[in-house]
Amino acid sequence: MNRLAGEKSPYLLQHAENPVDWYPWGEEAFRKAEAERKPIFLSIGYSTCHWCHVMEHESFEDAEVAAALNGSFVSIKVDREERPDIDHIYMSACQAATGSGGWPLSIFMGPDRKPFFAGTYFPKTPRLGSPGFLDVLRQVASLWAERRADLGKVGEEITRAIGRETRGEGKVLDGGVIERAYRQLDQAFDPAWGGFGGAPKFPTPHNINFLLRYHKRHPDSRAAGMAEKTLQAMRAGGMFDQVGFGFHRYSVDSRWAVPHFEKMLYDQALLALAYTDAFLASGKPVYASVAAEIFEYVTRDMKDPGGAFYSAEDADSEGREGLFYTWTPEEIASILGKDEGELFCRAYGITKAGNFEAGRSIPHVPASFEDLAREIGMDISELTPRLESGRRKVLAAREGRAHPAKDDKVLLAWNGLMIAALARGAQALGDMSHAALARNAADFLLGRMRDSNGRLLRRYRRGEAAGPGFADDYAFLIWGLIELYETVFDVRYLAEAVELQERMAGIFSDEAGGFFFTGEGNEDMIVRNRVVQDGALPSSNSVAALNLLRLGALTGNTRFEEQADRLMRSFAGQVALFPSAYTHFLQAVDFATGPVREIIIAGDASEHVTREMIEAVHGAYLPNRAVLLKEASGSAGLSRIAPMTEGIDGGPAAYVCEGFQCKEPVSDPAALRSMLRE
Repeated sequence: MNRLAGEKSPYLLQHAENPVDWYPWGEEAFRKAEAERKPIFLSIGYSTCHWCHVMEHESFEDAEVAAALNGSFVSIKVDREERPDIDHIYMSACQAATGSGGWPLSIFMGPDRKPFFAGTYFPKTPRLGSPGFLDVLRQVASLWAERRADLGKVGEEITRAIGRETRGEGKVLDGGVIERAYRQLDQAFDPAWGGFGGAPKFPTPHNINFLLRYHKRHPDSRAAGMAEKTLQAMRAGGMFDQVGFGFHRYSVDSRWAVPHFEKMLYDQALLALAYTDAFLASGKPVYASVAAEIFEYVTRDMKDPGGAFYSAEDADSEGREGLFYTWTPEEIASILGKDEGELFCRAYGITKAGNFEAGRSIPHVPASFEDLAREIGMDISELTPRLESGRRKVLAAREGRAHPAKDDKVLLAWNGLMIAALARGAQALGDMSHAALARNAADFLLGRMRDSNGRLLRRYRRGEAAGPGFADDYAFLIWGLIELYETVFDVRYLAEAVELQERMAGIFSDEAGGFFFTGEGNEDMIVRNRVVQDGALPSSNSVAALNLLRLGALTGNTRFEEQADRLMRSFAGQVALFPSAYTHFLQAVDFATGPVREIIIAGDASEHVTREMIEAVHGAYLPNRAVLLKEASGSAGLSRIAPMTEGIDGGPAAYVCEGFQCKEPVSDPAALRSMLRE
């Protein structure tokens, strides 16, 4: 066992028996590199990364590679999910140096931590145009011995490059930048299969949410069509687990057919939010069903006994990618019998030839069940329950297979996203069991993932919470708490959101506006960056901008809106360069553009009329709204946070304000629904 044996990260523990003399990130490694005048090899990945596993098996478990690393380098292994600050810096370096990036991330740097060479996956020996890792190690060691000063200059140049940032210079973003983002998405849209760009194709749920917002303002646009085409194609493809539900990470092809099989908690949360918004915007029940399926998967397979949620599931099992999720017709027939097996295989595209490795098939939906019913002369009311019965039996049989590894650490940021998804899902679907799950997760994070000073902690695993939180931990949890308050109207969650937002400002704020990713208590890195581009996850600044605007509307405290204005001005120049890369940020711009509907419902939530009014708000697609419930009990706490509720008593009644004007209160749920449709 090497030095990683004492770590809690599942990814680091996967490498604890490597012959490589790995160090966790820390002063011990840097002191050794300095004392022995050696370069550092930094390897960054995560536990469910397929190519991380491949590089481990080919190189890090190999005695020859280990000898080269141990002799000439100090080797450091980092879990990108526990230390996103390290990953952000060195991924930026890789992208600056090579024009691309990914995981495993392979960085060579001096003891000063400044990178001079970067790459991703390297095979042990040269293959298909890729240099061999052994050759790379020998060349870097030779350069370090002979041209160390030149490598130092390269490190300085890369460090300066990743430290540069375009500032907004006080610009105000408006509808023009939103229009440009829409046009860019329209140009990149794949009309055949949905999504944006070609293979590999990623889900980018914030693009969907942005398009739904855009369509609300521009109902004659193609925005809703692009969003719905993408959502439908993803659900029908192999990227969706047709047997056990939930989405895989991305599709390696343009048709959503062959996925990269790992499952990430953040994808489930963000996609559930996208399908929920699509249901509210379109009224089509199919989107609500997909959101419910995601919640079923997460609840069944990803829930920690304490109420929070695990991080991910691997792509591999028994050493093969996708084996757990793929089938042959013979396997299906052995579970369902000949006739039901043939029907199931036809419905889910499972064939003798297969559509994956070794003749195996990834279940997908090649034609709608309605079309299939017409083809075989069966009523859809008979076909649907037969297929659902078959799916449940196949799922039960799949439980007997060797499961992919589960990354069972709890990441605060990703749990914040899941709380937001469950809470908004509870509103839209009218299923308060989802709200109960969100409550449990929020209580877990607030109770177990803060230090003695009330500061958030990044990771929890096996009874230990560790690592000071980053800007995304604060921003994503605040988002979840806002959604949770607007679902269950427990003032405690709104108060926590306000307190955390104020704490975030104290820890991470940049005087020019916006938030640094690292703050007081986080380790100092070679550069201190503000993250704003929306990638696989929305950025901390994008989420914070919308949080600030929503908290301003909920509390009436203009300080939050002023902070949001400074943040958006600060990033305006950067966002304006290519706005479609910032679609979550632009949702904040859309909110700021207004109008915002501020809705206060007065009355006891247990009363029928009050409940109907709440359901009217929850069931409407109102992306730019703030909703409060003023009940007789507990009203003092709400009045302290939101003073504008002070004089509102009695009920049931709904008070709706928009554009700095308030309408006459209404006490009839039907009248409220009519008002919200205007």
